[in-house]
Amino acid sequence: MRAPSPNRLFQPGPLPAGGTLRLDADASHHALRVLRLRVGDPVELFDGSGPRWPGRLVDADPRGASVALGEPVLAGTESPVALGLAQALPAGDRMDWVVEKAVELGASAIQPLFSRRSLLRLDAARSAKRVAHWRRIAVAACMQCGRDRVPPVLEPVELARWVAAPGAPGSTDGPAAADGPARWMLSPDAGSGASALAGVPAGAWLLVGPEGGLDDDELARARDAGWRPLRLGPRVLRTETAGLAALAALQSRFGDLG
Repeated sequence: MRAPSPNRLFQPGPLPAGGTLRLDADASHHALRVLRLRVGDPVELFDGSGPRWPGRLVDADPRGASVALGEPVLAGTESPVALGLAQALPAGDRMDWVVEKAVELGASAIQPLFSRRSLLRLDAARSAKRVAHWRRIAVAACMQCGRDRVPPVLEPVELARWVAAPGAPGSTDGPAAADGPARWMLSPDAGSGASALAGVPAGAWLLVGPEGGLDDDELARARDAGWRPLRLGPRVLRTETAGLAALAALQSRFGDLG
C-alpha cells in the first residue's frame, strides 16, 4: 500500500492516464490557495472511483491549473468488508461529524434515515442541500485520510420502510455477498456484541437509532426483516458516537483496523 501524498486533489473523472488535465475551479482553488502549490510540485489526483493518479503541476493559472498525470495506481485503501452505516438523523449538525468520521473508518456507504423519534426533520429542499453538503464532507474526508473511493451518501429515507430492503452497502474490493448483507442494529438491550459474531461477512449494514431510540413499531419491523441486535458494552453512547464506535469495532474484527 502506498501512503497518500499530502498534495491530494479530488477531480471528477474520467482522468486521462499519461495526459495533461485542466483542473476544475474547486481543485484549482485547493491546489493554489489552500496547498499553495507551485509549478513543478508533485500532486496526487483521485476521482472517487478507486485508483489514484500521480502527477505534477505544470500550470498555475488561477482560472484552471493544469496537471500532467502519470499512470493510475491502486493503493488498496478500501476495507475488505463492505460496512454500511445507516444512521437515524441526529439533531443539529452532528451528521456532519458522523459522515466525516465514518468515511475515515472505512464505511462503504452512509444512509441517513428519518426515524419517528428523530429530532431533525427536513423538507425536500433542505434535505437536498444537506445531502450535497454531506457529499462534499465525504470527498474532503477522502482527501485527508487517503481513500480513493468516495463512499456514497444516500438520500434520506424513512427508517420503517428502508429496513425491509436495505440493498447492498456500497462496493468493496472483497467478494460479493451471496445471500445479501448482514443486518445488525445497535441496542443496549442486546445480549451480545461484536466479539460474539462468527465468520467474516462480505457485507453488512449497521443500523443506529436516534437520540430517543427506535420506537416499538420500528423495532418490530427491523426484527421481522432480520436485523440482529448488537450491544456495545455497558455504557449507553450518544447516537453520533455509537455508530462510529461500532464501525471501529467491526473493522477491527472483520476489516483492516488493528
